[in-house]
Amino acid sequence: MLRYWVRAILVFLFLMSHGSVRGADLACPAAADRRVVSDATLIGVAGVTAWGVANWGYFSRSPRSRSEGWFGSDTQNGGADKLGHLYSTYLVSQGLAEYFQRRCLPENAAARYGALSALAIMGYMEIGDSFSKFGLSWEDMLANVLGAGAGYLLRRDNSLADKLDLRWEYGLRPTQGDISTDYENSRYLLALKLAGFSALRNSTWRFVEFHTGYYTRGFNSSATTAPRRSIYLGVGLNLSQWFAERGARKTAVALRYLQVPGSSAKFEHHLSP
Repeated sequence: MLRYWVRAILVFLFLMSHGSVRGADLACPAAADRRVVSDATLIGVAGVTAWGVANWGYFSRSPRSRSEGWFGSDTQNGGADKLGHLYSTYLVSQGLAEYFQRRCLPENAAARYGALSALAIMGYMEIGDSFSKFGLSWEDMLANVLGAGAGYLLRRDNSLADKLDLRWEYGLRPTQGDISTDYENSRYLLALKLAGFSALRNSTWRFVEFHTGYYTRGFNSSATTAPRRSIYLGVGLNLSQWFAERGARKTAVALRYLQVPGSSAKFEHHLSP
């Protein structure tokens, strides 16, 4: 299980530091020092180790693994936690890639090392779980791999990134203090942005995007409703594009990763129990 404080810190650092600055805009030496990659990864691993030993019981038990299942109605969170792992690793890979590029690594190398470093840190956290009461989840580990892969693809291919966003929508009614594992109030979605298509780039249609997403409700132990898994299609406003055109760069970047509640119309389908 991915702990909320790690997500919160990494998300904060990512949003504060990300500015969509490309390598060509930076004053960089001819050969960037790739030690920044190993240093960042080791710092992440060291932080996870220290906190895990102090708070999560790391290395207090013999290693073990377990299968948690995927998106079935009989799983703990109906699969929302798996999308949480995927999204978190994706977000960290994007943030690290930006950091590496700002430290003068070439754009392609920054994308590759960002994904690998994120996978190493998040994967190590899952391995640490194997030595605690939580146990290693193979499904969580695979979700981390998929998140790192998505992070690499959308960082490596600017044309694809112009068309697709992977986002997290957090509602206005929190059900617990840990917002990152508040699956009762979360949705995960993929957005297709019309602004990424050259034929529509200068038209009003550039502010339109289409969504496909997934969420669960009623799986929390304190929930008062029956467990429900839902998929949906949606039509929304590309707020990132709107803010970018008005010079609000940091806000525009944040809205590539966060979906504002109420900014789309959804057509939902509830899966059978």
